[in-house]
Amino acid sequence: MSDMQNNQGENAAGWMDPGKQNAQLVYILYLVGLAIGISVIVGVVFAYINRGKSAGWIDTHYTYAIRTFWIGLLYSLICMVLAIVGIGFLLMIAVLVWYVIRCIKGIQVLTRNEPVANVDTWLV
Repeated sequence: MSDMQNNQGENAAGWMDPGKQNAQLVYILYLVGLAIGISVIVGVVFAYINRGKSAGWIDTHYTYAIRTFWIGLLYSLICMVLAIVGIGFLLMIAVLVWYVIRCIKGIQVLTRNEPVANVDTWLV
């Protein structure tokens, strides 16, 4: 096997192994999920599988991503119920902005090699 093929295999494994690259992949899958919904499911599965298997500061990112998924799902369901009244559609835009901000915040903090400051927040 050539060196180039070997390096590509190592890089692919790095994205799947618990750690910084995989946490980054989770955030990216969440953002791609805005266009391709199934990627969010793949991202949350990666977060669940890899949480507890890497450094403590990276685990905060997995927990933050998992909470982003579940809280976002709850907020979306509330918006669907409120759509009957007519205000749900406006709130869904707010949930979308909240979701994107949480993902971008997670990526920014991850690139600085820092833990998420307040993992338990329901806001940003």
